[in-house]
Amino acid sequence: MADLINVADPVSRSRELAALGVDYINAHVGIDQQMIGKSSLDLLRRLAGEVGTPVAVAGGLDAETASEAVAAGASIVIVGGNIIKAADVTGAAQRVRNAIDRPEIRPREEESPDAVIRRLFEAVSAPNVTDAMHRKGAMAGIVSICGRVKAVGPAVTVRTVAGDWAKPVEAIDVAGPGDVLVISNDGRREIAPWGELATHSARNRGIAGVVIDGAARDIDDIREMGFPLFATATVPNAGDPKGLGEINTEIACCGQEVRPGDWIVADESGVVVVPRERAYEVARRAMEVKKTEERIREEIRRGKTLSEVSELLKWEKRH
Repeated sequence: MADLINVADPVSRSRELAALGVDYINAHVGIDQQMIGKSSLDLLRRLAGEVGTPVAVAGGLDAETASEAVAAGASIVIVGGNIIKAADVTGAAQRVRNAIDRPEIRPREEESPDAVIRRLFEAVSAPNVTDAMHRKGAMAGIVSICGRVKAVGPAVTVRTVAGDWAKPVEAIDVAGPGDVLVISNDGRREIAPWGELATHSARNRGIAGVVIDGAARDIDDIREMGFPLFATATVPNAGDPKGLGEINTEIACCGQEVRPGDWIVADESGVVVVPRERAYEVARRAMEVKKTEERIREEIRRGKTLSEVSELLKWEKRH
């Protein structure tokens, strides 16, 4: 079997390999390629009809895509992570086997890149995301005001000064449905630029959540709404609407740089900022982190300790 992973021109190379007489050609898209949106099914379809040599397919396949791969002409289907990372390995393998035995191509609705990113981030936790970025991106000192809520979306940034609530409120009209307002309150925790009325307005607008490097007020009313609000403090004092500050400019928020359009993933564990140009890659990697944790969780449920599953003694540094 000849593997086409990372081959620059897989169609030309597959013709060369067929002329050499290889038994199988593997349409393989590696994990790093998957993280930037490449698909083994797409590669398989590019090769279909180009060579008479049987084609295998590997990389990022699950039961659904394995079925599509056979329907698209794959002679061999190789599934790795979606079996070995599953909590129920036997069940996952059986689902793949059943899917291969009943190949079909299911119609798919086309998703925009932002829709894919949102769907992936909504399926993972803030800790999954920061793990996917090697412990980067997490804001410091900020908590969920309304407990178990979640906010996912691109940032609309606001810089205000000492509780001046004019720009934060104006930003509600700038933001669209699914956006997250990220507000820098000039590091002030004793005066709030946000309260219940602003929250009502944001919710009506379809805003996904609000993140404040600073204080919020009217907390009882906001908690009744269950709105995703994240802040560093709560106080009863509000500032005056003087109009100082800017909307959609680069800001510093709880130790992280946030630019307009950067993705925010916020839940009860905290708030993570993902650079917009890496959003798809990080979302895919966060899903892989989640799958690994699910497998570890199942091993612990069966009686192993976390130290055993993680092989800490094998990997810890020796002095």
